Amino acid sequence: MRPNRKQLIVLAVAVLVGLAVTAVILWRRPPEVEVATVKLQTVELALSVVGRARPMDLVQVASPNPGQVVRLMHDDGDRVAAGEPLAVILAAVEQAQTQADLARERAARAEAADARLKYERTRTLSERGFAAPAALDAARTTLQAAEANVAAAAAAVRASAERAREFTIRAPMSGVVLVRPIDNGQVVAAGETLFELGSATGVEIRAEVEEAYADALRPGMSARAALSGASTIFAARVTEVSPQVDAATGGRLVKLAPEAGPSLSPGRSIDVTIVVGQRPGAVVLPRSAVADATAAPKVYVVDADDVVRERAVVVARWPTVNALIERGLTAGDRVILDPASARVGARVRPVAPKTED
Repeated sequence: MRPNRKQLIVLAVAVLVGLAVTAVILWRRPPEVEVATVKLQTVELALSVVGRARPMDLVQVASPNPGQVVRLMHDDGDRVAAGEPLAVILAAVEQAQTQADLARERAARAEAADARLKYERTRTLSERGFAAPAALDAARTTLQAAEANVAAAAAAVRASAERAREFTIRAPMSGVVLVRPIDNGQVVAAGETLFELGSATGVEIRAEVEEAYADALRPGMSARAALSGASTIFAARVTEVSPQVDAATGGRLVKLAPEAGPSLSPGRSIDVTIVVGQRPGAVVLPRSAVADATAAPKVYVVDADDVVRERAVVVARWPTVNALIERGLTAGDRVILDPASARVGARVRPVAPKTED
């Protein structure tokens, strides 16, 4: 039996009413929000920095005299023994001084020769009675002064000649050439650095830490280290925390000693995580869950009636990936992960965060 027109109309009305009721129910249904349930846990308080491997001992090898570099025996990365030649310097400036001293010596010898001739002439005249004894004494004094000038000029020539010779720069200790900032033919000044040597054995890690965080570091603290870009982790330990603050960077130097691990080349970048301590009973949240984190930190929690409430919190000032909540939350609190997804006083349907496949 086919339905008549009246039955079709009734059926259509029933469907429309059902759809309307469903729409109203869905419209009035509270929105879903992702929440994290607070669980107290023990958190490792650590500080991550990037350091560099440096030899235990560093020596700047400088030229004692000005001159020209005429020969270089070693380059960056070379290993050298104590006393081994590093470079040869020709004291070009001192050579000019030697020439001037030689000229003064020749002049002094000429004056001395003239003084001797005058003395001999005066002595002969004195013996024949034609010159007074006083004249002979004066000639003798002039000759002695001229001979003293010759001795002084000769000594100056020897001294300047010693300075003007080619002199060899030698390694003051066994180690590795870290830096050689000079080239063949370059003219260097007295005291200018020619080489930087690092000890061949014993390497430390040096890192700069912001002074606000360096106050929490102490010698003896353990650390985890890895060559930058590598996955192998080796142990290290803090040996020194410098009390001096670098005025330019606002950081303090921290030194660490590797306890094991790969061979560290000087200058190699190393990722270091210093373990400051353990904090039991800690509350950790994603930083995105904290609103107004810098001015007035707060989070949105869902109460027992599924209503959104605002809660002020205190966030630890420590460079962690997640926010470490010091006060304001307790175990079991349901915290909205995205504060922008809800408003205070609204009723919501809390759900667990979605996991990525």
